[in-house]
Amino acid sequence: MRPLRHGYTNRTVGDGAVVEKTYEGPGAGLRLRREHAVLTRLRGRLPVPPVQGTTEAVLTLGFVNGVPGQELLAAGRPEAVLASCGELLRRIHGTAPGVLPDDTPGAEKVLVHGDFGPQNVLLEPRTFEVTAVVDWEFAHLGDPVEDLAWCEWIVRTHHPEHRTALGHFFRAYGGKVPPWPVRRAAMLTRCETLRRFCDRWEPNGPGARSWQGRAAATADWQE
Repeated sequence: MRPLRHGYTNRTVGDGAVVEKTYEGPGAGLRLRREHAVLTRLRGRLPVPPVQGTTEAVLTLGFVNGVPGQELLAAGRPEAVLASCGELLRRIHGTAPGVLPDDTPGAEKVLVHGDFGPQNVLLEPRTFEVTAVVDWEFAHLGDPVEDLAWCEWIVRTHHPEHRTALGHFFRAYGGKVPPWPVRRAAMLTRCETLRRFCDRWEPNGPGARSWQGRAAATADWQE
């Protein structure tokens, strides 16, 4: 087993056959159970890794070939990566909300991934076909703008040179794009949620301070 790249909250290792994800931090058990339930119910509906087993702290998944979208962004293929992300997100939001039976359905609510962006999408590097979308531990029913805005935030923050390619993401998703003030408000809400998460883990620690700084930077962004 070797550590896999791009894991920031939990400890994720793999050997080319299976992936073991050990949940850490506040609400680790709840997040494990949520991801296990979502992946089990989404199998056959969306490209997700197969669940092979679970313990109190560890979720074991089948290995899925593919390159993380953020690596392909860094390699200079933003248009294709973001178009694939937009098409995938449309499918996620169009999935029946019954995959989360413990959430209360609402007329305007959809299945929200909760941490959507190219960092959690695996792609075939030649065709850019999605092989899997991973890290469903924050999935819930909510407003589509949560995922739309967070994918935009990921690109603006970690790949600012490709922000002009975000139009490919929104066009592939389809429908009316929420106005900039609504998208930025959703970004700030997510930043605050993650600040509180880190503060529960280590009060006023470096993680909480980092998210406080990211929120301040986001508040200053212009479309």
